[in-house]
Amino acid sequence: MTLWLIIIAAAVILDQATKFIAASLLDINECVVAIPYLFNFHHIKNTGAAWGMFSDNRWVFLVISFAAIIALPIFLYKYRKAPFLFGFSLSLIIGGAIGNMLDRLFAPNGGVTDFIEFAFMDFPIFNVADIFVCIGAVLIFIYLAFMDKVIFPPDPKKEKETAPAEQAEETEQKEENDDEH
Repeated sequence: MTLWLIIIAAAVILDQATKFIAASLLDINECVVAIPYLFNFHHIKNTGAAWGMFSDNRWVFLVISFAAIIALPIFLYKYRKAPFLFGFSLSLIIGGAIGNMLDRLFAPNGGVTDFIEFAFMDFPIFNVADIFVCIGAVLIFIYLAFMDKVIFPPDPKKEKETAPAEQAEETEQKEENDDEH
């Protein structure tokens, strides 16, 4: 559990540090080309979700963030013996959620500091906390879809149903091998 707390703290610190640097170096709506045609640093205050959606409903994001920040650590603690990928994924999501929640709570207008912009496509301007949440979500999907045996254990009924079929196949293969020799 200590490792997960360190990852959460590191994610929050990295997010808040990069937001502080961006806000210190760039005025609101100032854009600096970092890599031409690839990405820019474009400082905005986002009071909504991606593309500024629901920008007049700050309380919705506060409630959702608060619920996630309470529920996800409980879930992480409950499954603290789960494989590394599960804990790492949840820790990234929690750290990102805390990073954006801090902005919503303490920024003068409740806006989240976003500053990373893809120049080659129409995509929302985002921040390091958003990156952590997205990477964590992708990793948790990979874990749940391909690796999980802890949170969603195999159904013993299905194992019993497939076991006789597998045994029949093994018997047939043994008989074929015996016939060949």
